[in-house]
Amino acid sequence: MAEVLLDVRDLCRSFRRTKDVFVKAVDGVSFQIYEGEVFGLVGESGSGKSTVARCVMNIVRPQTGHILYKGVDVWDRAQFRANRRMLQTDRQIIFQDSASSLDPRMRAADIIAEPMAVNHIVPPRGTLRAEAEFQMRYVGLAPSYLDRYPPELSGGQRQRVAIARALAMEPSLLVADEPISALDVSMQAQIINLFRHLQDEHGFTFLFIAHDLSVVRYLCDRMGVLYRGKLVELARTEELFDAPLHPYTKALLSAIPIPDRRRERARPLYRFDEAGFDCRGTFAEVRPGHFVLQREEAGG
Repeated sequence: MAEVLLDVRDLCRSFRRTKDVFVKAVDGVSFQIYEGEVFGLVGESGSGKSTVARCVMNIVRPQTGHILYKGVDVWDRAQFRANRRMLQTDRQIIFQDSASSLDPRMRAADIIAEPMAVNHIVPPRGTLRAEAEFQMRYVGLAPSYLDRYPPELSGGQRQRVAIARALAMEPSLLVADEPISALDVSMQAQIINLFRHLQDEHGFTFLFIAHDLSVVRYLCDRMGVLYRGKLVELARTEELFDAPLHPYTKALLSAIPIPDRRRERARPLYRFDEAGFDCRGTFAEVRPGHFVLQREEAGG
C-alpha cells in the first residue's frame, strides 16, 4: 500500500468578519493523501476549500490541528526550520487567478526560473534559461513566449506559465487551487489533460481543488466533499458518484447537468435542507474507505 504523503488532522481556521463576529472557514477537517494519488476537494464557494490549501502550504496558519507532510508537522516551528528546504521545494501550489499570482513586471522565463534561483538549485539543464525553455515546451508553449510579460499572455497561457513554474521544482506534492475556473471551456480541457499527462508520466501527488464535479470525476482517485467548513463525505471517486450517502453530497451530484435536454427536464433534483444541517456529528467510516459525517444519534 502507498505511503501517506500528507496527513491533515482536525484542521480548524476562523476569520474575523466584524469586531465580535468570527466565521469558521474550516471546522475539524481530517484527511490523508497517499503518494501518487490525485485527491479532489469539492464544495460550493465559501466552503473552505482554498483555506485548506493555504493551510497545507503554510500560507494561512491554522488555529488548531496538525498538518504532517512526510511526517513533518509543517506548522511546528522547530520542525519547519529543520526541514525548511525540503518543505519549500517539495510542495508547490498553482493558484486560481494566474493574473495575480504572476508578477506582471517579470518575463515568463524569469518567473519559471525564480524558485530555482531563490532556493539556489542548480538547473538540471545547465542554465536557468535552458530550464525555463524546457518547462515551457513541456506545458505546450513555444520558447518565443519566454520573453513576454504576463499581461501579454492569454489566461490559458498564463496558467501554463504558472504550472511550468511549479513543475520546475519537480515537487512531490502539487496543490492546484481551482486552476481552471477562470478559463474558457476549451482551455479548461487542455489544462486538465495536461494534469492527467503529468500525473501519468511523473506520478505527482495532487491535491486538486475544484467545484466542477465532472472534472473531479475525470481526474481524481478519491474525493472529499466540504460544506460550511466541514468534511461531510470522503470516498473513492466512482463510489461516491455511484452511491453518495450524505444529503449534501446527493444534492451536489444531482445538480450536475445532463447534456440530453429531455432527460435533464425529467430527472428529479435532490433537495438539501440547509437549515437542518448538523455540524456536530461524527465523521465515521461506514464502508471500507468511505467516510460520512453522521448525526450524533446515528453515529452513537
